[in-house]
Parts: sequence; C-alpha cells; structure tokens
Amino acid sequence: MQTIGLIGGMSWESTALYYKLINERVRDRMGKLHSAPLLMYSYDFQAIKEMQYAGRWDEAAASLADVARRLENAGARAIVLCTNTMHKLAPEIAANVTIPFIHIGDATAERIRSKGYRRVGLLGTKFTMEEDFYIDRLRAHDLDVLVPPADARADVNRIIYDELCLGNVTALSRRRYQDVMAALVAAGAECIILGCTEITMLVGAGDTSVETFDTTAIHAETAADFAIG
Repeated sequence: MQTIGLIGGMSWESTALYYKLINERVRDRMGKLHSAPLLMYSYDFQAIKEMQYAGRWDEAAASLADVARRLENAGARAIVLCTNTMHKLAPEIAANVTIPFIHIGDATAERIRSKGYRRVGLLGTKFTMEEDFYIDRLRAHDLDVLVPPADARADVNRIIYDELCLGNVTALSRRRYQDVMAALVAAGAECIILGCTEITMLVGAGDTSVETFDTTAIHAETAADFAIG
C-alpha cells in the first residue's frame, strides 16, 4: 500500500473520524489485519481559526504548504487535507508538492454525479457556503449548487465552530439543521452535501427527505482506495 499524508486538526474531532474511516475501508477491502499506512500532522485549530477570521489566508497557505512538503519528504505518496474550508488553499498546497492532492470537492462531486443528481444543497462553514473556491469546484462537475439564506448560513456556521468543533452535539442544533435542509429541498435541492467535516457528527441520512453526502466519509474512502491502489 501507498502511504497517505493527512493534514488534520481542523478540527481534531473530524480528523479522528478520518483515521477511523480510512482504516475501516482498508480492513473491509483487504481483510486480515490490514490497516492504512498514514502520516499525520495535526494543527492547533485555534491558530487556524484566528487566521481564517482575520483574513490571514497567505499565512495559512504558507503553513499548510510547508506541512504538505514535510509529509511528502517523510514518505507520503498523496496529501489529504482533512477539512472542507481549508480547501480554499488547495491550489497553493498542491503547487508545493510533487505527489497527488486528493481534493474533497472532486471526490464528493464524482460520488454525487454517479448517483445521477445535479442540483445540490450545500452546508458548511460561512467560507465554504459564501465564497467561490468550493462552489466553483462543484460547478466544474456540472452541479448546480444551492446554499441557505444569510440567517441560516450564520446558524450553520455558528454551530460548527461553537459546538461541533468542541464535540458538542445538541438536539436543538440538530433541529435547526433539519429545518435548513428542508428549506433547501423545498427550493429544489435533489440531495444535500454535508460540506464540513464536523457536520456528520450532527445530522445524516435520517434527518432529511433526500440523500445526504458525507464529505468526511467520501474523502476518507477515496484516500483509502488510493492507498490500496
């Protein structure tokens, strides 16, 4: 198997899911006692959040690119960035390594298109829902992307940073997400992208009337399949 380099800690709650899901996929495909060869760098997420909210994206890009190079030098044969939001910096990271960068947006879009859907509802951080870097990546796969209105985006973002990244899962927040997803479906969404790696902790297939696509699971499975070859 090939070694995967994971850039994690954003947050560690979802990075722990990556570790679990990648190894489960390898076990299920290969059997016996097989598990994935992995290298991981885990960030202090408080520092990353401060860069995000202060708009210090150049500083964040330089840091992530440096980590990716270090993982490659340590033997990684592909890079997996364990977060949706920081894929804003995917071009800078990919440009600084010679190994594949497995993009979460591509993996998700390909899975959606394989199911025949075209109009998708997107949940994520405010950066993912409001900026072009992620939506344009989905549109490149001929997907039509719907996002919630401003008040709902604010609630979705707040719950991610103030609750899910701290491991807090509440019934009140689940109901809010269910309402937001129902509104996206009413607006024409054929499926829902759980476009933040923590959202899978809160809602899933049983929380909306359409199919949901868990970006954490899809990305982890894609990484595992790359490792296996």
